[in-house]
Amino acid sequence: MLDVEASEALSDVQKRRVIARTGAVIRAVAQDERSQLRNRELAIERLVEKLRAALAVPRRRVPTQPSARARERRLAGKKRRSRVKKLRRQPEDE
Repeated sequence: MLDVEASEALSDVQKRRVIARTGAVIRAVAQDERSQLRNRELAIERLVEKLRAALAVPRRRVPTQPSARARERRLAGKKRRSRVKKLRRQPEDE
């Protein structure tokens, strides 16, 4: 268990980010092994992973546009599909 607000290892900015994502207290429990020591090690590893995930800064998404070739392929596919559907229709009586 880690009390984020009382932690001296984190800066104020890091504390705000962690509290916003996980809350004021981060808790990790491990009951996988028979050994208390090994469970304690696993709990610490899980706590570190939770803290690392809470501190991660997401990358900004850079909006992109489809290339000219991609637009051309998309329109060609639409035309091909339209032609197939047109051939399935009943012939028009004139």
